[in-house]
Amino acid sequence: MTRKQPVSSKLARVLFALLAYFSLGIGLIAIVVPGLPTTEFILLAAWAATKSSPRLSAWLENHRLFGPILCNWRNGKIIARRAKVSATVSMLLCAGLMLAMLEHGWPIYLAIAGMSLGNLWIWSRPESLPQPS
Repeated sequence: MTRKQPVSSKLARVLFALLAYFSLGIGLIAIVVPGLPTTEFILLAAWAATKSSPRLSAWLENHRLFGPILCNWRNGKIIARRAKVSATVSMLLCAGLMLAMLEHGWPIYLAIAGMSLGNLWIWSRPESLPQPS
């Protein structure tokens, strides 16, 4: 796969770098916070890093945890079953905690609807490359 070159405008590079590091930060927090998606933020960080920081992009691609996620995504938009199950369980846990501990109102239902849509999208992605026939 061809590697995209960083954008030429200094302002654009700075903004993409801020987005990359911010997304990476949220992705790292999401590893331990149930209901907060990790994969999407890591994918966003990797995309923004390709436009701003070859060093950060290379670090993400060679990372023990994030590298396989990015490789799978780039080679067929694949999300492993283990990641799908983990995301579903964490979203269910988060939804259950919100329903049990918070006052029921439209923000709670909106958050649960968002998690549901995210979960549907995750499960619509392939788990492996199609086998040649």
